[in-house]
Amino acid sequence: MQHSTTYIVGFSIVVCVVCALFVASAEVSLRPLKELNARLDKQKNILSVAGLMQPGEDLDAEQIRVLFENSIQPRMIDLSTGEEDVSIDPTSFDQRAAARDPARSRRASSNPSKILRVPNQALIYEVIKNDEITSIIIPIEGYGLWSVLYGYLALAPDMRTILGITYYDQKETAGLGGEVENPNWKAKWVGRKAFDERGRVKIAVRKGPAGPPDKDPYGVDGLSGATITSRGVTNMLQFWLGGEGFGPYLSRLRDANAGA
Repeated sequence: MQHSTTYIVGFSIVVCVVCALFVASAEVSLRPLKELNARLDKQKNILSVAGLMQPGEDLDAEQIRVLFENSIQPRMIDLSTGEEDVSIDPTSFDQRAAARDPARSRRASSNPSKILRVPNQALIYEVIKNDEITSIIIPIEGYGLWSVLYGYLALAPDMRTILGITYYDQKETAGLGGEVENPNWKAKWVGRKAFDERGRVKIAVRKGPAGPPDKDPYGVDGLSGATITSRGVTNMLQFWLGGEGFGPYLSRLRDANAGA
């Protein structure tokens, strides 16, 4: 039995509409779950770089939430001044969205990390133990070979010593640039120095192996076969630890610590 062209077109339209409604309904119904999982993954990465979760440690969602709320204090920072900005709620702040919004960001100067815009405010995290700040966690991002890498860097209270680094969103080549997520490589960062004694950004990923932290404090092993990704990690750290990123904030904290 043959159908007319009108029937075939009409039937196709009905099928498309039904499928579109199904997909839209699924997206709406699953959105709260996706947002919950995204928030949970973010908290896990922050706890990990803070040293409060170990690689492979299996905590359920409630344990992660409690540990995060008891140990981590989010703060909004004005990147130009380095001062805290209490006018913005850190729990609802979306830094990627802020960087895309011309009203809430500024154009970055030309940089090898290919960062085009910098948000006026940024979200950092203080790690609290016994009512004292034991580390500061700052967000970092920048281009590698194939993708923008998003991660966190943890600094000790001296604002020089690196306590951890992690990447939670990247699309580099598995086994090469994707090794930025390898726990063994991330462990090599602990104890390195981000800045020299004069406050200049010095940390860099070497082309090849670096020495131990006490002998080579400003170098980290390069990623084998991933020169461009390694260079991208160095570039983003140079940017975000520098004057257009968290440099004013970290400098203010170092000065405060020196005067204490």
